[in-house]
Amino acid sequence: MKINFRNLTVQVIIGIFVGIAIGFIFPDFGEQLKILADLFIKMIKMVIAPIVFFTVVIGIGSMGDLKKVGRIGGKALLYFEIVTTFALAIGIIVVNLIQPGKGFNTDNVQGGDVSQFTEAAKETSHGAIEFISGIIPDNIIAAMAKGELLPILFFAVLFGLSLAAMGEKGKPVVTLFEKLADVFFGVVNMIMKVSPIAASGAMAYTIGKFGLGSLVSLGKLMGSVYITMFLFIVLILGTIAKFYRFNIFKFIAYIKEEILLVLGTSSSESALPRMMERLEKYGCSKSVVGLVVPTGYSFNLDGTAIYLSMAAIFIAQAYGVDLTLVQEITLLGILMLTSKGAAGVTGSGFITLAATLAAFPMIPVEGIALLLGVDRFMSEARAITNLIGNGVATVVVSKMENEFNPLEVAPESKVIGEQQVI
Repeated sequence: MKINFRNLTVQVIIGIFVGIAIGFIFPDFGEQLKILADLFIKMIKMVIAPIVFFTVVIGIGSMGDLKKVGRIGGKALLYFEIVTTFALAIGIIVVNLIQPGKGFNTDNVQGGDVSQFTEAAKETSHGAIEFISGIIPDNIIAAMAKGELLPILFFAVLFGLSLAAMGEKGKPVVTLFEKLADVFFGVVNMIMKVSPIAASGAMAYTIGKFGLGSLVSLGKLMGSVYITMFLFIVLILGTIAKFYRFNIFKFIAYIKEEILLVLGTSSSESALPRMMERLEKYGCSKSVVGLVVPTGYSFNLDGTAIYLSMAAIFIAQAYGVDLTLVQEITLLGILMLTSKGAAGVTGSGFITLAATLAAFPMIPVEGIALLLGVDRFMSEARAITNLIGNGVATVVVSKMENEFNPLEVAPESKVIGEQQVI
């Protein structure tokens, strides 16, 4: 079998292995290569705001049916809440069955300074009222400059509704936005050419800083998290996919390039623009993709939900805190709220976990120091689960709305980005 080294998937895989080798052999140099991943993620974030804005406006503006917008949004949010609750629950169930924190000697663990996460948690509002008010931007230009996804989404929905209400008069604006969106997706394709270098730098940093040995001490928790996310994808998302008549494994194979990118960078945001484009080629309508994917990045973080529930119970087990069923249900309720504030960027999971434990004082917040050494490795699993979860959600909502038509894209989706689609 001949390997096509011009294929982006192959290049990212090579980059990941090169990064692991550099981090293992030259750990100090590997740590310094983090800048490569940081620069790549900054370039991706540079185009996320306009792409989300244009895609949502185009989707709603071209619909013309305002009731349809509300229907799609309502179905998406209901789906997100149900599936995220399943994710939280399965995390709590598995961590209680395996009990990775039982017998954990917290005295001998070299933790770390968690003040940066607790301070960030205090500065970040996680209450329901603050969360809702935070959706409305004080200034849309400032929101775009900061890359605040929910305020941008809120303004884009209003802008799109206004365009839809204008009817034919709004068509020229929709056409202009379609052309601008094509330009920004072209920029994304240019940025993606350096993704193998970014993946290499990220893996070199991870292995160089934490070392392969850091996996041993907390391997049981890591194993539990990976097993849980695998079960969630295969059983929960697989069942949903089967019900809506598509195969979860074929879908994962279709988005393998985006999964490898997330694996390398540990950030689901790095694949957001490309994922939106891929889902349209898969058969989802532009309007559904424009509404569901950006919203899902704030409301449908399945991997983050699993990680948060398991990490919280793990810390309780490590410190010998026995939680009653009522307390665990209460924790589940708190997580249902705080998990909605987690972004797709590496490190936000700690901030959200700190905010959760601050609202649930029975578990010591300083316990998150136990996770510092291996969080980077687990962040890859939760980012990939987030990505797959949002992809499945988009296909499901498209099928609910009868706006899934793979026949339209069959000719051009045979070869995408020099890879064969299964």
